[in-house]
Amino acid sequence: MDTYRLDLKTIEQSLRHVQHEFPKINAILQSHRDSMTDDVLENMLEGYAFVDQAVTEGVDLFTLRHATALLELNHIVLCGLDAQVRQEYQAHIEATTQRFYEQEEFNIDDILRWYYNHEQESAWKRAAGVYVRILSQPQLYIEGNHRAGALIMSYILVRDGKAPFVLTVDNAKAYFDPSTLIKETKKTATTLLTKLPRMKKRFAEFLRAQADERYIRKVH
Repeated sequence: MDTYRLDLKTIEQSLRHVQHEFPKINAILQSHRDSMTDDVLENMLEGYAFVDQAVTEGVDLFTLRHATALLELNHIVLCGLDAQVRQEYQAHIEATTQRFYEQEEFNIDDILRWYYNHEQESAWKRAAGVYVRILSQPQLYIEGNHRAGALIMSYILVRDGKAPFVLTVDNAKAYFDPSTLIKETKKTATTLLTKLPRMKKRFAEFLRAQADERYIRKVH
């Protein structure tokens, strides 16, 4: 069975290009985003390295045993790996952890159930579906849902031999604008049956269309 790794150097090049062009990107978005600071960029690169390691080691993050890694991805995108920074954000980390496991209805258990109820779907649809579940209201994390969601999508895709999702100058608007609509959508009995599945389908099509093989390499 073929295994795959992320091309971290190419991913870094793309993200640094996005950072350089972000003021222009932000100007054309329906809802403006916070600046792409050096800390945000470095934390995302550490997140992709974490995903690469999980894929390489064959770890299934969508099990109760390893679901803590999905929480760790959120800590990474917000705080990085520096122990001192983690200590400064300890209260936030503890609050996020409680939300992740104990939030009423839409906590990590909901994500895991959804994932395994749809495991026969394509990687594009599974990645999009998990992203929609994370980002719609109530969100899985207190902050950083877009960034952690992008990394989790990448994990799902690469495990299936597909290119990870990487933000680029060309795909930024097509990623951020639908993400804003997803973020503004509340999970209700009606939206869970109609609106969110439609969003998942459209976002899966976007993921497939923007896939770039430069970001993935086969390991024999």
